[in-house]
Amino acid sequence: MSAAGSTPPAEAMSHRQILEALSGLLLALFVAMLSATIVSNALPQIIGALNGTQTQYTWVVTATLLTSTVTTPIWGKLADLISKKSLIQISIVIFVLGSIISGFAQDTPQLIAARAFMGIGVGGLQALVQVAIAAMIPPRERGRYNGYLGGVMALATVGGPLIGGVIVDTDWLGWRWCFFAGIPFALVSLFLLQATLKLPVLKRDNVKIDYLGASLIAAGVSTVLVWISFVDDSFGWFSWQTGAMVGVGLALLAAAVWVESRVKEPIVPLTIVRQRTPALSILASLAVGMAMFGGAVFLGQYFQIGRGYSPTEAGLLTIPMMAGVLVSSIIAGRMITKSGNVKPYILTGTIVLVIGFLALSTIDHQTSLYLVGGAMLLVGTGVGLSMQNLILAVQNDVPLKDIGAASATVTFFRSLGGTVGVSVLGAVLARRVTESITRDLTAAGIPAGGNGGTSALNLAALPPAVQDIVRAAYGDATGHIFLISAAIGVIGIVAAVFLKPTTLRSSLDLGEKRAVAPEPQQVAKV
Repeated sequence: MSAAGSTPPAEAMSHRQILEALSGLLLALFVAMLSATIVSNALPQIIGALNGTQTQYTWVVTATLLTSTVTTPIWGKLADLISKKSLIQISIVIFVLGSIISGFAQDTPQLIAARAFMGIGVGGLQALVQVAIAAMIPPRERGRYNGYLGGVMALATVGGPLIGGVIVDTDWLGWRWCFFAGIPFALVSLFLLQATLKLPVLKRDNVKIDYLGASLIAAGVSTVLVWISFVDDSFGWFSWQTGAMVGVGLALLAAAVWVESRVKEPIVPLTIVRQRTPALSILASLAVGMAMFGGAVFLGQYFQIGRGYSPTEAGLLTIPMMAGVLVSSIIAGRMITKSGNVKPYILTGTIVLVIGFLALSTIDHQTSLYLVGGAMLLVGTGVGLSMQNLILAVQNDVPLKDIGAASATVTFFRSLGGTVGVSVLGAVLARRVTESITRDLTAAGIPAGGNGGTSALNLAALPPAVQDIVRAAYGDATGHIFLISAAIGVIGIVAAVFLKPTTLRSSLDLGEKRAVAPEPQQVAKV
C-alpha cells in the first residue's frame, strides 16, 4: 500500500480515450472563454443601456478577472487533494448560476457583482482543465494536444464577439442573451464530462486548505485594484487615501507571503515559485497576461466607439487576432511534440507580441483597417506561441502530485497580470478620454457635462456634434494604452530569454519511464 499523499504510477491513455475525455474538457474551456469574449463587443451597448461610466465598463471586465484570479490557486490546490472531475463540474454549476444572475441585472453595480460571482466558476474552469489534461498526457505529447486548446481558444475568441454582436444587433433578443447564450454549452459539457472523464482520485489524509492565505491574497489584490481605478480621479496620487489603500494592500500581500511560507498546504507553493523555470514562466505569464488582457479587452470599444462600427462588424474585425492564435498554437504544438523543445517558441511569441502592440500603439480614429488587422494578427500569433507553452514549461518541471498547484499558480499570475492590466489601462483610457472630451467640447463651445447625465458610451442618445467628439476621443486614446502594453510585454521577453532550455519529458510523472498506451482492443475491454 502506498503512503498517504503518494502518487501511484498512471497508466497511459490511448489517443481515442484522450480525445473522448478532451471533448468535455475543451467544451468547458470554450464556455469559460466565451463568457468573456461574448460580451467584449456588446459591452459598449450594455453599459450604455444601463447608463454606466467608463470606470464601470472596466470593472464589469475586472470583476470577473479578479475573482477568477484569486480563486484559481484554490481550485488548483483542491485538484491535488480531491476529485478533479467533481471540481470541474462544480465550477460549471457556479458559472451557470452567475450567467443567469448577470442576465437579469438591472444596473451596473448588480452586473459587476454578478460577473464577480461568475468569475469564481471561470477561475475553476481555466485552472482545472489544464490540470486534468496534465494528469492525462505527458508533457512531450501535450504539445500536440495544445493545438486543440488553441483551436478552442480561437473559436471562442472569434465566435464570442460575433455571437455577442449579433445578439445585441437583434432587437428581439437584446443584450441579456449575451449571458444566457453560454448556458446550453455549459450544461452539455457537464454531461460530457460525467460520461468521458475518468481520472484517478488521489486519496490524502489530513487535508488542509489555506483559507487564510487565500483570503489575504484576495483582499490585498482587491485593495490595490480599487486604488488603481479611482486614483487621480476621486483622489490624488499623494493623498492620504492613496497612502492608506496602497499601504493596506501591500501589508495584506506581505502577510499572505508570510502565511504561505509557513502553512502545510499553501495556496501558492513558494517552493515551486522559487525554482528557475516556474519563476521565469510566472514572470513572463504576468507580463503576457497584463499586455494581452489589458490591451485586447478594449479593441471592441475602439471599433464601436472610436470607429463607429456595429457590434457584429467589430466582431468580424477582430478575426485577424484570433486567426493568429489558432494557426500559431496548432503549428507550434506539433513542432514542440516533434522536437521536445519549448523555449524557442515562448521567446518568439513574446517578441512577436511586443511588435504587434507597438504597431497597435500607432492607431487613432482614422487609421487604415489593414494596418490595425496586421497588428492584431501579430498580437494573436504572439499569444498563440507563448501563453499555453509557459504553462507547459512549468508542468514539465514538477511532479504529478503538484501539477494542480503549479498549473494554477502560473494561471493565477497570468490572470493577475490581466486583472491589473485591465484596471491600469482602463484607468489610463478613462482619464485621457475625459480630458480629450472636455477639451474638445470647450473648444466647440459646448458646455462640458451638459448631456443631462447621459453616459458618453450611450452614443445614440448624444447630439451628432458630441458623438463626433466622443468617437475621436476614444479612437485617439486607445493607441496610448497599447504602447503601455508593449512596454509591459518587454518584461516577458526578458523572462523568456533566461528560461532554461530543456527537453520535455515523455512520462506523466518525474522519474517515471514512458508509459505505453494500451492497444485499441484492450481499451474496449476496460
